[in-house]
Amino acid sequence: MGLFTEARAALPGRDPVRLRLARVERLLGIKLDGIQVSAILRRLRFEFSVAEGEFRVTPPSYRFDIAIEEDLIEELARIHGYDRIPATLPAAPPTMLPIPEGKRDIATLRRLLVARDYQEIVSYSFVDAAWETDFAGNTTAVALANPIASQMSVMRSTLAGGLVSCLVNNLSRKHARARLFEVGRCFMTDASGGYRQPVRIGGVSYGDARHEQWGLKKRPGDFYDIKSDVEALLAPLAGEFRPMEHPALHPGRSAQILIGGMTAGWIGELHPRWQRKYDFPLAPLLFELDLEAVSERGLPAFQETSKFPPVRRDIAVEVDEAISYQAILEGLRREQPATVVEIGLFDIYRGTGVEKGKKSLAFRVLLQDTRKTLTDAEVESAISQLRRILQQQFNAKLR
Repeated sequence: MGLFTEARAALPGRDPVRLRLARVERLLGIKLDGIQVSAILRRLRFEFSVAEGEFRVTPPSYRFDIAIEEDLIEELARIHGYDRIPATLPAAPPTMLPIPEGKRDIATLRRLLVARDYQEIVSYSFVDAAWETDFAGNTTAVALANPIASQMSVMRSTLAGGLVSCLVNNLSRKHARARLFEVGRCFMTDASGGYRQPVRIGGVSYGDARHEQWGLKKRPGDFYDIKSDVEALLAPLAGEFRPMEHPALHPGRSAQILIGGMTAGWIGELHPRWQRKYDFPLAPLLFELDLEAVSERGLPAFQETSKFPPVRRDIAVEVDEAISYQAILEGLRREQPATVVEIGLFDIYRGTGVEKGKKSLAFRVLLQDTRKTLTDAEVESAISQLRRILQQQFNAKLR
């Protein structure tokens, strides 16, 4: 026995590798029976056993390149002869991937924001711990064991820090107007001690509402400008905006965003404290939404179109300043008559003729029937019912 043979025998044994004839046929396109495979394995000096049409092959220890079933099939192909393997084109029939109609993909949401004059940014998921405290009130952020820099020591739980930092960089380079958005993953702990990694979409708007031009009067963007951007992003879903307090936002100029009664995000003006800290001449406007909530959309449903003309009536009422328009609208919609197809607010007035601590709200009411033209009596009955709701539920005074 030579020295090389003795060294091979001294190496430790190997775990057997499974070899199936059906898989050999599927991958090589040729049919080898057990006798042919056994003959090839003996020529290769592989130890093997056969049970129920399956080979258990133990390669020699010096054949470290044989570890999985595919490695054995390559050896069979080499010994059997490559020229005896039929040349066949790979079968890859073109199939369309399913696209659920009830969801929108990230690309669609990006295009919507770009069409609204936003530009996308990409920021680090590693952020300064001070950002988490300032913009999320988070004192237990997910800390990194080995941060790449001292100002990137924790994982973000909100996109606000990266957006504000990018806005600061733009202003320092004399960009007086900026509208930025980002889609990214946030990181936080849950009640069980594990981690949650929701994907969120956030944006910031700063400066004039529109680019400077001769056709429109120059004015700074406000809460309602960015609110319209969020509503366009949510459409066809209808978001509900309720006053809230958030660590990053102005206490009286911020709102919680709800979709179907579930919290989906927040929107508002940056808190004056952080406006001073980051040296903004104007207050930036921010929003942040859970991507899962935004990507959902209802499927269109058939609704009969009326061929009869609608009837419009206006209702003006005086209510307490503390009562929100959203609360009144929800109260009207809960009990509105079947002939009422739309209720909308078109005027808010405070001043001469309205008591202090009160406000005047004017609603547009459209009525329509799909079977006939409404009579004056039917219209008046529906409007009277809406007035009763306003008086009984909100103590409203008709004007």
